Amino acid sequence: MAIGSSIVKFSVRHPKTVTVLMVSTTITLAVLAALPSIWPGRFSRLNPIRIDTDPENMLPATEPVRVFNDKMKKEMTIYDMLVLGIVNDKNPNGVFNPTSLKKIYELTQYAKSLDGVMEVDLIAPSTVDNIEQAGLGTVRFEWLMHKPPTTEAEALSIRDKAKKIPFLYGTLLSEDGKAICLYIPLKSKNLSYKISSKLRAKEKTMGGDEKFFITGLPVAEDTFGIEMFRQMAISAPVAMVIIFTLLLIFFRKLSIVTSPMIVAMVSAITTMSALIIMGKTVHIMSSMIPIFIMPIAVLDAIHILSEFFDRYQETKDRETTITHVMDTLFVPMLYTSLTTAAGFASLALTPIPPVQVFGLFIAFGVMVAWIWTVTFIPAFMMFIPEKSLANYGLKKKSGSDEEHSAMANILTDIGRFTFNHARLILVLTVFLAVIAVYGITKININDNPTKWFAPSHPIRIADKVLNEHFGGTYMGYLVLESPNGRKDKGLFKNPKVLRYISSLQKDLLRTGIVGKSNSLADIVKTVYRELLLGDPKNFRIPNTSAAVAQCLMTFQGGHRPDDLWHFVTPDYTKTNIWVQLKSGDNKDMARVVAAVNQYMAKNPPPVKLKHQWFGLTYINVIWQDKMVSGMLQAFLGSFLVVLLMMTLLFRSALWGLLSMIPLTVTILAIYGFIGLIGKDYDMPVAVLSSLSLGLAVDYAIHFLSRARMLHAEHGSWSAASGPVFGEPARAITRNVIVVGVGFLPLILAPLTPYKTVGFFISSILIAAGVT
Repeated sequence: MAIGSSIVKFSVRHPKTVTVLMVSTTITLAVLAALPSIWPGRFSRLNPIRIDTDPENMLPATEPVRVFNDKMKKEMTIYDMLVLGIVNDKNPNGVFNPTSLKKIYELTQYAKSLDGVMEVDLIAPSTVDNIEQAGLGTVRFEWLMHKPPTTEAEALSIRDKAKKIPFLYGTLLSEDGKAICLYIPLKSKNLSYKISSKLRAKEKTMGGDEKFFITGLPVAEDTFGIEMFRQMAISAPVAMVIIFTLLLIFFRKLSIVTSPMIVAMVSAITTMSALIIMGKTVHIMSSMIPIFIMPIAVLDAIHILSEFFDRYQETKDRETTITHVMDTLFVPMLYTSLTTAAGFASLALTPIPPVQVFGLFIAFGVMVAWIWTVTFIPAFMMFIPEKSLANYGLKKKSGSDEEHSAMANILTDIGRFTFNHARLILVLTVFLAVIAVYGITKININDNPTKWFAPSHPIRIADKVLNEHFGGTYMGYLVLESPNGRKDKGLFKNPKVLRYISSLQKDLLRTGIVGKSNSLADIVKTVYRELLLGDPKNFRIPNTSAAVAQCLMTFQGGHRPDDLWHFVTPDYTKTNIWVQLKSGDNKDMARVVAAVNQYMAKNPPPVKLKHQWFGLTYINVIWQDKMVSGMLQAFLGSFLVVLLMMTLLFRSALWGLLSMIPLTVTILAIYGFIGLIGKDYDMPVAVLSSLSLGLAVDYAIHFLSRARMLHAEHGSWSAASGPVFGEPARAITRNVIVVGVGFLPLILAPLTPYKTVGFFISSILIAAGVT
């Protein structure tokens, strides 16, 4: 390719110009990205760094489920809640003793004082009403715990009163009496990490037999965001050190391996700077850009250094050797970079904005790495003194260029084996593919942001403990409304409708996932019972709308009258059922949604009703579904694009298809393995196919390109197979090792998505290299 030769010639003849251009471009972009954050007043026109770790933003702001969620949160004055649980397993009465309740009271008062907490809606023993009869037709409202009790009897009285109120039993206090949960509503869920940190600091000063647990989707998601950036600050440098060490082992000379490390660093800095300058948000996905860019950026460099290592002793001239190397590798490197970029760019086909940004900027970074690889590395070679290369590279031994190393010997043996046992390999490949397809049919699609943490993480422990004690810490909200809007004003005062809601709530408990639900019907039944002297037989919906209205008016005589509007709109055309789930798994939320659909289909309501869900637990189901379908679309799209590119490269549809087979078999094997071991198909697993497509096809391109060249030179595959499993195979093997091991630092992360990506992307790339 003439343009390739021109680029290389310019680089080796003007190394200083190339170096200055690269350094100045990188520094300029980095400064432009950093200035708005360093001096926000002076550079307000530039985009500052924006960080967003909210999984809700996996969906566009215009997505119907998000629009409805925002609308209903305003209409029902619902806030995302942080859950603080207090458990006392040592006292026979659990937390219902003077000491524990005093601490709970102090924690509540402290929580109310924190900026960002919606004090008026905080649910705690000292902030909710006890509702009890005060004579026929009269109800008395008093604070459940106006002040901390001083005796065991007073503490147990608080427990007994709370047990009689459905809204509190199983929500505020556990059924075994061992625990109490405080539900702390937040003005913004982005404050959950800050507020939870302050609460943890407060509880550590208390001591005693009580154990404190903090969980809830908002705090899980916000905490993940904080720990995510800490993790990347560790993983990226560790990956750099590992890659550098491997290159030094392979090529034995510090000055030689410095150039690919510079390219990797420059590519990562340039990509992240461009992302910030363009006003894109650093999200959960885009935070991983550096750790993907750096191993990818050295791929082509390894082929250059490997060929240079093998060829230098033939000429002992830097310019001649590097020019020859670049003439041989320019086209394969261009196509590997283009296919890698295409694989990542295909993520733009997904309906998930952060994934789109991730894919497009990785594709951009790959091409930046290619540009500096084909310009800066040849230029850098010219800075290395010729005398320092005197003993560098391979020297001919008995007329053979092959290196007598363990790697070379192993590759030679593999070459002979594959040539002599081709049919056996093909049969085993087909057999493996069949098993993999079976495993893929067993894949379970599921995700849960709380499970993004290791099982030993305090949030995971809190999740497990509190969901054992309570009805559930995951909130889903089910809205029932009239299809006629305001024409049906007062609909949810209808006793028949309220009884239907009660029966729906009972059916939800049969799922085994819903541990508790609260609704307008529960409020009406509780107040009606107390109006009739507290007789348990009267815990029911009254027979007339007028009696229902009387119950609701009576409820509004309490200390928290506005609580009613969390469950119904003032015109009584919409009602909201609070559904507490013991699991935040998407598959469990989906089962609950299906259960409601099934119940309402089999048991039509007394009047026409529409129903729709909102809340974080439900939104996670929607974006996960879109992620799965989007990733499949992206993978198929990029597969066809890469196949077309391979066909054009090799000018043969058959050779293009052949280049895709190793990757295809590898992806089938890995996903089949995921299905067979029962690993959930979650967010990180979903993105692996497109990520691996962009990377793993690199091996096939280099292998087939060099194989075709050597076949043309030697006249037959039997004669060419030996040389193919020489330098080309060594370069590919070095790439396999560097890239496969380069992602392994992610396995050390305390965050499960990074562990998953680290393990499986390494497995895919190593397996694809072997294949």
